[in-house]
Amino acid sequence: QVQLVESGGGLVQAGGSLTLSCVASATAYGMGWFRQAPGKERELVAAIGWSGQFTAYGPSVEGRFTISRDNAKKSVYLQMNNLQPEDTAVYLCAAAPYEGVNKKADDYDYWGQGTQVTVSS
Repeated sequence: QVQLVESGGGLVQAGGSLTLSCVASATAYGMGWFRQAPGKERELVAAIGWSGQFTAYGPSVEGRFTISRDNAKKSVYLQMNNLQPEDTAVYLCAAAPYEGVNKKADDYDYWGQGTQVTVSS
């Protein structure tokens, strides 16, 4: 069982930046960030493999967000730049038992409770 705790969400103006952090209670292999806005489906924001060398991004965030990890700290991070109102959502950290880059929510076995990100215009 892996427990995930996210932090770093908040309220920011359009064009601003935030960094989200997620700490795992045990070793987690593939990790990812997803987001869910009211009335919308959960969508991939970014995913990273065990080595940190390989990553994947959702099309709406590519070029603005960066995912990274520190395996020694059992942590994954999401640097979000040039935030826009459409980025407003609950952001969830997820962990998968596979070492690769996992793009589908179904690939993940463990989920955090989420952190709210609100971007004002």
